[in-house]
Amino acid sequence: MSFAGNQYPNFADKVITTRGDIVRGDSSGDRERYGIGAANYVLTSDGNDPTWADPEGLKHAVALEIAASDETTALSASTAAVTFRLPWAMTLNAGIAGVIASLTTAGTGSVVTVDINQNGATILSTKITIDPTEKTSYSAAVPVVIDDTTLDFNAEMTVDIDGVDSGGVAAGLKIMLIGDLT
Repeated sequence: MSFAGNQYPNFADKVITTRGDIVRGDSSGDRERYGIGAANYVLTSDGNDPTWADPEGLKHAVALEIAASDETTALSASTAAVTFRLPWAMTLNAGIAGVIASLTTAGTGSVVTVDINQNGATILSTKITIDPTEKTSYSAAVPVVIDDTTLDFNAEMTVDIDGVDSGGVAAGLKIMLIGDLT
């Protein structure tokens, strides 16, 4: 239906009664007034209806990438190859959507195996693997399984290199933690 010209010149005047009001369609297709939300709230949707929400309660997707080695030196087995603290609390996505490892130089021999620890305890029930000739764990034959997806603010995180490339060339290890702020 076209609303060209002034076919409905006073429609908004009849529906909008208060500063900040918006017009929305209800479930039957009728237009109705939707009042402004509280100060600093944002308009969200569940896929059907709008609602005003405190932005602090919304999910905020984040990704944190950490270098666990330099770019050119072949990896060697190492407990706590890198130690860092989380700048925020987060909930990791499940599996390969939550933790990915990558290399700058792919290995030529055996699988590279990596573990991630929070405050000294592993968060993985199946460690991250990067197959020979691959540069990412995303396509690994054995996918990572995350046992503990809840990471705490200021937690001490360590990355262990448990298995190295027998070809001696894999280098440039990075890990990425992907999830939502909590």
